[in-house]
Amino acid sequence: MSESEPLHPSADDPRFGDETRDAASNPASANMPQASPSADATRPASPRDRFEQQIASRRDNLDDHDPEETLWSGGYSSKAMTGWWIVLIVLSIALLVGCFMFTQLTLVMTMSIIVIMWVFVAGNYARMRLGYHYELTSQRFIHKTGLLSRRSDRIEVIDIDDVSYEQGPVQRLLGVGTIHITSSDRSDPELSLVGIDKVSQVAGLIDDVRRNERRRRSLHIESI
Repeated sequence: MSESEPLHPSADDPRFGDETRDAASNPASANMPQASPSADATRPASPRDRFEQQIASRRDNLDDHDPEETLWSGGYSSKAMTGWWIVLIVLSIALLVGCFMFTQLTLVMTMSIIVIMWVFVAGNYARMRLGYHYELTSQRFIHKTGLLSRRSDRIEVIDIDDVSYEQGPVQRLLGVGTIHITSSDRSDPELSLVGIDKVSQVAGLIDDVRRNERRRRSLHIESI
């Protein structure tokens, strides 16, 4: 007869795993119910879990978009007032000469007229210089107007239909002009940018961004 195996093996028996040895060393733990590993998987998601999943999915969608970068920013250029300054200087000299040639025109009256003209032109320059600001990004065209109260509006570059510019004789010499933007935007279907420096380059940049954004959107739609 072969050697008989012990009916109650010890905890150190190598034929038994760690769970058997733990049960042997701690008999009370053997009687405790074990949690099912699939209990958490079958548990329905709470409203908080669903909300966090929605937020995470929206963040993933935002990460898929191309980052928006500023390509150009500017406003009314001081060069656009060059013609006004020249005319103002000529008129001021003419009034001073007329003051000494005609007795009906006194010096006080002449200086009053000159001061009024300069204040009017300087105020108009400050209004145009400080009251208009433009910014072109890779996706939007932003224009802000106003001195005390500021209005800001945005036009998607994909909604821009046409870009053109015009220049006068003096403006062509100085490289400034007015850009006209036609778009399908409801608030500003036609927008004029007055006194823009390097007007041809800025108008070409706006048109290039518009065409690139339309091409990118069409490729994105085709890939869906």
